[in-house]
Amino acid sequence: MITKIIGVGNYIPSETITNLFFDQHVFLNEQGVLLKENNASITEKLKKITGIEERRYAQNTQVTSDLGLIAAKAAIDNAGIDPETLDYIIFAHNFGDVRFGTVQSDMVPSLAARVKYLLGIRNNFCVAYDVLFGCPGWIEGVIQANAFIKSGIAKRCLVVGAETLSRVVDIHDRDSMIYADGAGAAVLEVSNDDGAGIKSHLSASYTFTEKDYLYFGKSYNNERCPDTRYIKMDGRKIYEFALLNVPDAMKKCLDNSGYSIEQLNKIIIHQANEKMDEAIVNRFYQLYNTPVPENIMPMVIHKLGNSSVATIPSLLAMILKGELEHHEINKGDIALFASVGAGMNINAFVYQF
Repeated sequence: MITKIIGVGNYIPSETITNLFFDQHVFLNEQGVLLKENNASITEKLKKITGIEERRYAQNTQVTSDLGLIAAKAAIDNAGIDPETLDYIIFAHNFGDVRFGTVQSDMVPSLAARVKYLLGIRNNFCVAYDVLFGCPGWIEGVIQANAFIKSGIAKRCLVVGAETLSRVVDIHDRDSMIYADGAGAAVLEVSNDDGAGIKSHLSASYTFTEKDYLYFGKSYNNERCPDTRYIKMDGRKIYEFALLNVPDAMKKCLDNSGYSIEQLNKIIIHQANEKMDEAIVNRFYQLYNTPVPENIMPMVIHKLGNSSVATIPSLLAMILKGELEHHEINKGDIALFASVGAGMNINAFVYQF
């Protein structure tokens, strides 16, 4: 038995936020001191390092589960299945439903339960639960679905990744500019075909010294909501951690699949930082003493920003729907999926289409 993706869907929010949006922001450092650079220089540096020119924010009336529902419906429609036949709904996120104008997280009931209800599923044995695993959450959901399917516990699973990071950012922290909102989903099914499907996977959690590289912390404006916490990160440590550990994990996963580096057609990596992702892929190919092929790594971060768990499933849906210029996936192609994020967590899987 093998686990196969039979349908994909995504939701790209309608609110386009360009770098000009931050022109009037007051950016401070950790000590609450005004940054010396003007905002034009700060946003230009952001674009140079991360590649981000724009990002998408959810409408004020939407929450994370709303975005996930739209992506889930699209994946179910794309798969052409009856949602009542789903055995599991796995919803990857990190902060729950955070309504516009607040920073309070709402996770009870689970977002998966909310999506199941809104899909109108009456099957009580369709199990709905959430995964909190940082940005690698959607891949981890896929790995769990694969385990359920290969063990015979399930035959069909829906894995959703959605986030509204715009609701949990400190507007005085320049790192807030990288974050975005979005959703992606996939339906996975048991298959007896030896061809298409998940060929290998890998997961790891580095927590001994790395667990606080991403965390919740106070606003850099010391007078603003002193008891409120926002998403914070140590960008330099994350960058160094990713370059040191992600290429090795990708190599181990590819080697376990039985495919060679020459057979790899696409690397679908978490859209966290364009320069970081390019460096990761370069180091990955260096491990094989092989040059990086052209168009091996599709990137959409320049227009969509970093939407955490949503970046990979949303990007996959765009490619399979023919919405990304210079990138396509054909039958028989081999793709390596990889992500890194809060935890610090790393995961990957190899898939043959």
